[in-house]
Amino acid sequence: MAVTTVSQGIYAGAALGLVQNMMGDFVADTVDGARGLADGLNEEAPLDPIRRFAFAIKGQAHNFGLTLLEVVAARLEDYTSAIDALTAARVGDIRIYLDTISDIGEGAISTDSNPAEIVRTLPARPREKDFDEIEIRAVEVMLVMLHGAQTRFVARELQACGYRVGLCTSTVAALEHAVHTKPDMMIISAVMPGLSGLDLAMALTHMPETRNIPVAVITSLSKGNETLNTLPQHIPVIRKNERFGDDLAAALSYHFLL
Repeated sequence: MAVTTVSQGIYAGAALGLVQNMMGDFVADTVDGARGLADGLNEEAPLDPIRRFAFAIKGQAHNFGLTLLEVVAARLEDYTSAIDALTAARVGDIRIYLDTISDIGEGAISTDSNPAEIVRTLPARPREKDFDEIEIRAVEVMLVMLHGAQTRFVARELQACGYRVGLCTSTVAALEHAVHTKPDMMIISAVMPGLSGLDLAMALTHMPETRNIPVAVITSLSKGNETLNTLPQHIPVIRKNERFGDDLAAALSYHFLL
């Protein structure tokens, strides 16, 4: 079992020892949980235990500062949120996720590995059967949107272009994941709870760690709406209207992804 040492700058003395012990227990339980799910994985297996596992591991890994484990668990959570049932192909994909989590916990994959490289080895978010013949391109697009019909539509349009699509429903979490995974593009809903999508887009384009990540904003607000006035002109705007396809193509072309 491999456990990353907790930074002395965060915890010290008795607290450090306690947290390290708790982390060790968490990692051991994570490996056991991943193995147990993998052993029972088949096309008839229920999805809820896998979803609960991914959700719990993501949160606890974040608390312990285990970034790589958090990122992989978040990707597994996103993958399972996009499906209603298992197929032979999806069983194979989820097994890769579970094996990766086990390998991280056991030290076969170093926790110092680059998350941006690891996530690109994981199976892409499931696509519709219509796209089976479309080659999946090595281009990661992160959608920062809430679950809903509009999000599914945007994801479908991007997958039709062959892009790997991931979904993050929190702007705060998206900021952290952008730093760690370096997506090839981020499409952000202008209106989001908490930190607004406009604020996130502007923050990303100004931070040295993320300023090279192409960003676009998607909105139902009309052109000229004063809410959009603070948005720099170099950030493309995709509108949820009859021009959606044209705006999306323009944004992808602007960032040289089309």
